[in-house]
Amino acid sequence: MKKTNAKQAQEELTMILLYLSRFERNQYNDDEKFYYAWKGYDFDVINKLDDDDFINQGTRPSRTKSVYISKKGEEYARKLMEKYGISDW
Repeated sequence: MKKTNAKQAQEELTMILLYLSRFERNQYNDDEKFYYAWKGYDFDVINKLDDDDFINQGTRPSRTKSVYISKKGEEYARKLMEKYGISDW
C-alpha cells in the first residue's frame, strides 16, 4: 500500500468520518436521499472539502453546524473507504 502523508490522510479520514456519521433529509418529497453530517472537524479541512465540492457548508456568514455531502462527495467517500478497508453501514 502506498504511504499517505499526514495532511492528505487528515482530509481523507475526515471525509470518511463525515460520510459514516451522515444522516438523511428528504427535502423535496421524492425518493432521492440527501445526506448531511455534523461538522466538528478542523476548519481548514472542512473548507478544503467544500472547495473541492465534496461537501457544502452553506454561505458565509450564516453557515450551519451541518454540511451537505454532495453526490461527488458520496462517491469520493466510498472510494476512500475501499482504500482504507472500511465497510459502510
